Amino acid sequence: MFATWGDLVHRWRYTVLGVMIAGLLAMAGYGVGFEDHLSQGGFDDPGSESVEAGILADSTFGRDTQGDVIVLYTAPEGRTVDDPQFSAAVADNLETLVAEHPDQILKINGTYFPVEGTLSVPALATADRQHAIASIAIVGDNDTELTNNFQAVKDVFYIDGVDVQVAGLQAVAGALQSTMSEDIHRMEILAIPAVAILLFFVFGGVVAAALPLIVGGLTVVGANGIVRVFTNFTEVNTFVAPVVSMVGLGLAIDYGLFIVSRFREELGDGRSTRDAVRRSVMTAGRTVVFSATMIVASLGGLLVFPHGFLKSVAYGSIATVALAALTAVTVLPALLAILGPRVDAFGFKFIRKTKSSAEIENGMWGKLTEWVMRRPIKVAVVIVLGLLVLTLPVSKIEFGGINETYLPPDNPTRVAQEQFDEFFPGQRTEPIKLVIQGAQGASLGQITNQANEAPGLIEKFTPEGSSKDGIIIFKAGLEDRNDSAEAIEHLRSMEIPDGATVSVAGTPAIEYDSIAALEDRLPLTALLVVLIVTLLMFLTFGSLVLPIKAVLMTALGLGATMGILTWIFIDGHGASLMNFTPGPIMAMILLLIGAIVFGLSTDYEVFLLSRMIEAREKGASTTEAVKIGTAHSGRIITAAALILIVVTGSFAFSDLVMMKYIAYGMIAALIIDATVIRMFLVPSVMKLLGDSAWWAPKWMKRVQQKLGLGETYL
Repeated sequence: MFATWGDLVHRWRYTVLGVMIAGLLAMAGYGVGFEDHLSQGGFDDPGSESVEAGILADSTFGRDTQGDVIVLYTAPEGRTVDDPQFSAAVADNLETLVAEHPDQILKINGTYFPVEGTLSVPALATADRQHAIASIAIVGDNDTELTNNFQAVKDVFYIDGVDVQVAGLQAVAGALQSTMSEDIHRMEILAIPAVAILLFFVFGGVVAAALPLIVGGLTVVGANGIVRVFTNFTEVNTFVAPVVSMVGLGLAIDYGLFIVSRFREELGDGRSTRDAVRRSVMTAGRTVVFSATMIVASLGGLLVFPHGFLKSVAYGSIATVALAALTAVTVLPALLAILGPRVDAFGFKFIRKTKSSAEIENGMWGKLTEWVMRRPIKVAVVIVLGLLVLTLPVSKIEFGGINETYLPPDNPTRVAQEQFDEFFPGQRTEPIKLVIQGAQGASLGQITNQANEAPGLIEKFTPEGSSKDGIIIFKAGLEDRNDSAEAIEHLRSMEIPDGATVSVAGTPAIEYDSIAALEDRLPLTALLVVLIVTLLMFLTFGSLVLPIKAVLMTALGLGATMGILTWIFIDGHGASLMNFTPGPIMAMILLLIGAIVFGLSTDYEVFLLSRMIEAREKGASTTEAVKIGTAHSGRIITAAALILIVVTGSFAFSDLVMMKYIAYGMIAALIIDATVIRMFLVPSVMKLLGDSAWWAPKWMKRVQQKLGLGETYL
């Protein structure tokens, strides 16, 4: 099948190239500005008690806008916020906000200053009258509208000559979104030129190096259009943008690297352009398709979870991986068919890597594999023990939600939020709430008395407003909203009077329920992904032992990666150097890292094993097949890992801590997987397994052959 496709692409190369590029550019055009349609939402479990209670409260009383934007005003040294000139400047600004920005600013919820049409609240100034606040509501019924509206007016709250700080839910969300946009721009500025230079030294020529970059660029811009399509049907979190850029660029370049390398290898063995294209698609192209399928299966596990964030990231990343594979087996072979031997143009012979198969097998990677296989037990034991030691910190892992602490300690929005919390401890923007139905008088008092005994409260529960339709809402702030578990469990274990119902809501409860949903579904998701990937790898290679070995090795690498992340971001090693605050890791991001790492590990395993099986089908012994496969794929896997390290490494400079642990997590995983596991552990274990590595029940092998997946490489 793949050989036939290679011949077709060679024959119709100009048509294939024209159709694909036109289609990808059309998607790119549709995707222009897709960031404006992304949202900050999707972090909750829609079926949880907290979310359902929040929906009930919003439908009854309207959306709670008190925490949208909090503007903190600080009086000059030696003066107070009651100073007439100071007060007038603030009041004048507040009075113009709604009038001048009616499409973005809904109302002034409350303020200390005298503003026409707004009640002046004395409690909204500190006792020393050095600080005062205003609570401002933003127009919007969903996170997308709220974020976009705030971003449009984020500068209008500042006043010349007045010390103004902007905090609140939308300010924090806006800071997070802006930081992600900067991260993507930084990647484009730093990573792409660095990858181009790296590819030049890998291939030794400008043309060969440009081909994977073309595939990567077309994939990313095309994927943006697909994401834009998704926004018409579902909420898509803003985090999809960096994921699409990272996964799309990295994987597409990797796929291009594998196929171009194989094409040049075939030319090096003396084959014609037509035969080189056909064999490249038949071997490397086939492996790319199967690899992408397994990565899609890994990322598809995210769809089991109810969170919109994970679903939208899964949609975006799955579409990107599929598009990367499609582009790699269409655009790239067509370009190679056109170029032929000119793929080595504009290069330097002294760094050109085109070698015959014999030269490759007797090179550095072949000699390293021989060294490993001479002492397989020692190598395997040392590496397994080392990876297990790196996994040990995982026992201290903690999960949390996204908040201002994900910004650097000196970020203006974070500083504003922390100062607001310090000066106005009873005005938390993210309180814990009780949605109470059917309770009044003594029964309501019984509920609130028990609620006030909850640990970690910074204040007693007070009503948010009057009762309506038999529903009333009480709220209280927490000393630390990241340490809310005991309070929530206490509130949900209270004795409720007959006829009354109490639901715990608010951001802390939403995050608590969100993490609980992740933990509940994680075992099932992991089992499904492992079973599907094992099945796909069997269908690819015809062995049942190899997929089991691959899953176990991937688990070792993933455990070590999580241990490293815990050691850095929870234990806080290097926090001052990297300018972040140690604390709980966002559970959904960690799950995303796990899915990507599992997929990439499978990706490299597929490329490594495919060369071993190719040699095996040509009559090589197991030992010879391991040497040949590692020698041919070792340099390419290392180069592919370096490229992904460069792409993801650009996010290490992010101001956003969750982008940092994506970067460092990916770097750690890639180094462990592409070097320690693929180049040392795999050859040693394969040597120990011997011919049993290729075993599978005969009936399973017959199924593989009937499906046409046991394609020969001969």
